[in-house]
Formats: sequence, structure tokens, C-alpha cells
Amino acid sequence: MRVSNSPVGVFFTVILVSQAGSFDTAKDLTSVIALQGKPCGTVTSFEKLAENDYLVYCSSGDVYRVYVNEKGRVVVVKR
Repeated sequence: MRVSNSPVGVFFTVILVSQAGSFDTAKDLTSVIALQGKPCGTVTSFEKLAENDYLVYCSSGDVYRVYVNEKGRVVVVKR
């Protein structure tokens, strides 16, 4: 399977690898937020709200909800 370097591709890579249990979710969420052009620094913690839906706390003090919407697009919303 080929996955692009788009934010959507990165997020789905995060989810696929997550199911395999062999990666650092915080680093992957940091990448997704950065690809959306949002300030974060690094992810300090996160909460999984639902499938493909995370509440993310950044070292910058910012808090984001990162999720996949009904159209299959990655959305990063500042809280």
C-alpha cells in the first residue's frame, strides 16, 4: 500500500501503525499538526476520544482536537 506525504496520508499511517502497536503516537500527532501549519512544538500528552479522534496537548500550551471528518479528511482544530 502506498501512502502519500499529505496530512491525510500521515494520519492514516498513524492509525495503521497504531494498530500494530509499534510507534510513538505523540511524535506522529506532532507531525500531523505541523503539516496542518499549526504551532505546537511537541505533543506532551494526548487523549484518544474515539476512533481517529484525539485531544492533543502541546508544549507550546496549545490544545488541539485532531480527527478524521465524515469526508475522510484530517482536521486539526484549536481548542
